[in-house]
Order: sequence, then structure tokens, then C-alpha cells
Amino acid sequence: MRLEVPVQVRWSDLDAYGHVNNASLLTLLEEARVSAFWAGGPEGSPTTAIIDAGPGATSITVIARQEAEYLGQIPHHREPILVDTWVGHLGGASMQVCYEVLSPDRTELYARAATIVVMLDASTGAPRRLTDAERAAWEPYLGPPVDFRRG
Repeated sequence: MRLEVPVQVRWSDLDAYGHVNNASLLTLLEEARVSAFWAGGPEGSPTTAIIDAGPGATSITVIARQEAEYLGQIPHHREPILVDTWVGHLGGASMQVCYEVLSPDRTELYARAATIVVMLDASTGAPRRLTDAERAAWEPYLGPPVDFRRG
């Protein structure tokens, strides 16, 4: 199962060629990831949104790896683009978040990407194991990892 996360492309995401800059894609993916997995979002947030990242949180997250494959130019759209998001792997202290970035009408696939997110204990900075609640919330969205084209 996947989460469909709408993300608005901003004017500042565009480069001189009129499409989303390659570095801006990582920001759009971050917005989708935060919406999908971090608590404190708007009413109706997905049941996967359980990471407490607010002030005083006992955990923090860091990005250990990101990979993106650009398949087409993302133009500016008035409607949000769609970022299909799912979990490609649950590790001991980490998760792989996978993405497919699509046009608002889902007719164009612009990019595929994956991010390794590591959970850390906020007081020590050391990796901490995923909790039973996190696993229970995310396991329904566990699917095959992104199949990147190689070389």
C-alpha cells in the first residue's frame, strides 16, 4: 500500500530552464516524507504520521542516504504534484522511505527516489531501535524498494 501525498511546487523550486531544479526535488521529497511520517500535521493526517519531531522530542531523525532518478522535467503546476510514498525496508533503527513523483493527473512519472532515515535518541545522539508502535503504523505500507535503472 502507498500513501499519496500532494506537494505544491513553488516558484522558488524552478530554475532558469523553467523546471524544478534537481536539488529542489530533495526538498519536495522532504515535504512529502514529513507529511507522511511526522506527527503534528493537519487533522486527517495519515496514520503513519507518528514520529514526534516537536520541541522536547525524545527522538530525532537523520538522513543517512538519498538516491534520486530523474525521469522527466517537473514543470510548475497550479495543482500539487503527487508523491506516492511507501516504506521499502524497516531495519533495526532505520527505515527506507520510497517515492514516485507524478504529475497532478498521474499521467507522468517525473522521478523515483529513496531515503534512508535513521532514528536517534535525542539525549545521546545514538541510534535507537524502531518502536513497536512505529513498526505497527508503517508495516501496512511496506512494499518493494524502488527499482532504480542502473547505468
